Amino acid sequence: MATTAVKAIGSFLIQNKYLSREQLEEILQAQSEKGLSFLDAAKESGHISEAQYLRAVGEFLDIPFRPTIDIQANPGILSKVPLSFIKENRLVPICEEDGSCLVAVHDPFNLGPVDDLKLLLGMPLSVIICPLEEIERVTSHYFDVQNHSAAQVIMDMEETEMGVLSAEPSEERRDLLDLANEAPIIKLVNVTISQAVKERASDIHIEPYEKELRVRYRIDGVLYQVLTPPRSYHASIVSRIKIMANLNIAERRLPQDGRIKIMLTGREIDIRVSIVPTAFGERVVMRLLDKGSFLLSLEELGLSTENLVQFVRLLDYSHGIVLMTGPTGSGKTTTQYAALNRLNSMEKNIITIEDPIEYMMDGIAQIQVKPKINLTFANGLRSILRQDPDIILVGEIRDVETAEMAIQASLTGHLVFSTLHTNDASGAVTRLLNMGIEPFLVSSSVVAVLAQRLVRTICPNCKSSFVPDDLELRNIGIERDRLQGGVLWRGTGCANCVGRGFRGRTGIFELLLVRDNIQGLVLSNVDSNTIKREAITKNEMITLREDGVKKAISGATTIEEVLRVTREDIV
Repeated sequence: MATTAVKAIGSFLIQNKYLSREQLEEILQAQSEKGLSFLDAAKESGHISEAQYLRAVGEFLDIPFRPTIDIQANPGILSKVPLSFIKENRLVPICEEDGSCLVAVHDPFNLGPVDDLKLLLGMPLSVIICPLEEIERVTSHYFDVQNHSAAQVIMDMEETEMGVLSAEPSEERRDLLDLANEAPIIKLVNVTISQAVKERASDIHIEPYEKELRVRYRIDGVLYQVLTPPRSYHASIVSRIKIMANLNIAERRLPQDGRIKIMLTGREIDIRVSIVPTAFGERVVMRLLDKGSFLLSLEELGLSTENLVQFVRLLDYSHGIVLMTGPTGSGKTTTQYAALNRLNSMEKNIITIEDPIEYMMDGIAQIQVKPKINLTFANGLRSILRQDPDIILVGEIRDVETAEMAIQASLTGHLVFSTLHTNDASGAVTRLLNMGIEPFLVSSSVVAVLAQRLVRTICPNCKSSFVPDDLELRNIGIERDRLQGGVLWRGTGCANCVGRGFRGRTGIFELLLVRDNIQGLVLSNVDSNTIKREAITKNEMITLREDGVKKAISGATTIEEVLRVTREDIV
């Protein structure tokens, strides 16, 4: 943006009370020092949001501002414009209106690309101002449709009898959509990943069998088969993934682990790759982590009011261990990050040791475990204690050495968060005892255990009520008089949920507070069922099953989902 334009829009923002003069000077100084655009410097300052700035620019230039693009994009117009031009200049032609092309722009002061687009399309333009996120959404949707699905790519490959890998050097971190028209195997892998991201998949499974090759996505915790490419494509697909992950394509006998970093329509996606040899070839599992996704707050996790109040109180403790338990993929890390996010402040020194680091958090020192150089949880924790921490997160307690170090850290004035793989909250206590930790150390260091599972939530678009029969209620232990209006809820399936009836997930929780009565049982070295029975009767602990039942009754999930992720409570 030219200096004159900056001065003009700056004066306009002050006159219309979007900014004070001091705030404007702060933004201009940051713009000069960091080489940012005026908008980026303004957003970074926190004095004005992107939407407020764009609305003000629209008023100043007399150009309409639209926070969302609710008009269907015209493929005929979009196909005339290169994707690289759209992305580089942050604009997108949408459709033809009254003999001119409606164009959404992010920076209306950048007139050069608008003039180029006018020549390219050969028609006058009608400009609107939109947030960058909306422009990227329309771009992503159109080019996703243009490139079809992975199934369509396979059909095209079969028609051209093209199934051989074009082995070329690993590309730089380019947008997958930019690579869509390159070699067929490359395109197939790219579209498979982009389709998984679009469908909110957490994992991609590529599984070879004797006569078929199966591709499955894990969506909301459940695996769905999405593709069955020809068996002959298997070696080429695996080799392509190895090239992307910088793995050894010649090694097919040993397991390999790698990482891929890609950009997909402006979003940074981190992919953890695991390859293991099986009887019928190498099996690939890719875990997708969207680095651009936001961290959930404690209130968004699904904690009941009672559990939320009690858990927030735990965060005020100056020392002790708070354990999260549950199987892999039950949301333990998300809960830990939500807790750290709430505790994060200038007054606290927070250090974590994780394997892997799933989300980078500002203001928190995060250490990646590296067993090859002997940087284990235990050794890392030993070094962390010399860094004067207030709060420590240990990704997982896997052995007695890590458990002992975590306990010593909690007893010397540190609040420690960690995870264990146990079925319920009371099982975490007995697991530590079985690892060889002395009962008096467990009872004096562990202050609470939060067990959790993830259940799929009913799609709000196709949610409908039904009257359950007696067998359904008996299976989960619900009395009919507990139902609201005598009904439960389920999803019938729609386009929004791709016919599954579910969209998204929420947590169900079991919070065990290690109070005096529980401490006495731990010192007596009793079994987990005895601890659970005491917690339910005296501490009024809500079990995982009961928390799930409450969510099913409220219409958040279904009784089948609760039964799927919980076992019957034995007390």
